[in-house]
Amino acid sequence: MGYTEDMIYLGTSGFSYDDWVGNFYPVGMPKREWLIYYAREFNTCEVNSSFYALPKPSTLKAMAEKTGEGFLFSFKANQEMTHQREDNAHIFKAFCQVLEPIITAGKLGCTLAQFPYSFRFNRHNWDYLELFRERLGGLPVVVEFRNAQWMKSEVFDWLRHLDLGFCCVDEPQLPNLLPPLAEATSKIGYIRFHGRNGAKWWQHEQAYERYDYSYSPSELSEWLPKIQKLDSVAEKTFIFANNHWRGQAVSTIRQLRVMLD
Repeated sequence: MGYTEDMIYLGTSGFSYDDWVGNFYPVGMPKREWLIYYAREFNTCEVNSSFYALPKPSTLKAMAEKTGEGFLFSFKANQEMTHQREDNAHIFKAFCQVLEPIITAGKLGCTLAQFPYSFRFNRHNWDYLELFRERLGGLPVVVEFRNAQWMKSEVFDWLRHLDLGFCCVDEPQLPNLLPPLAEATSKIGYIRFHGRNGAKWWQHEQAYERYDYSYSPSELSEWLPKIQKLDSVAEKTFIFANNHWRGQAVSTIRQLRVMLD
């Protein structure tokens, strides 16, 4: 297929899940060794915990040391940056500071700004994207919209103008959710596989239920031409599986890796 494999980064959204023990991590393996074990198979990881609370720089320094050369991390922007959006200049500064050990180690792939479904297409939010870009300075940033109102060519042009990447998603085809578009608006191509569990997307008791889904080979093969398209225009393409319940994300990425080879 002509993929430049060194430019495609394949990993999962998070690595530290108790329900992966036995499904991915060997039973009895100490948690401190999980990332070392994970990094033997994958060359990237999307860290979601930074959305809930900023990690300690010492934690990130240790994470950088547990991964080999060429391994890259993606860090999800903190919820104060994407979901609260008022009087939050301080959190951007703190976010950049805590990432310093990862940046110094040369292991920052990018920052993922996942906006909520309620973040609609309007002038105010359009301007906020510009502010977001400004506050993160030169850091590579990819934006994930949850509301299909943003799927307009002028939005893609605006993202290009701001040097903000666009996060392509595979998720249930429910009203007003994003279609499975392949678009690159910066030097970074980015795809998140959320699973297609439409029944549990809006109605679930536990958050993980939304991502309880196993992809079939035919569902994943739909993305092969799209991955090729992103890979041909982006310097780096990140592909993350977020269907993390019981390690289903691991088999998603393993299947994709075989298909890409």
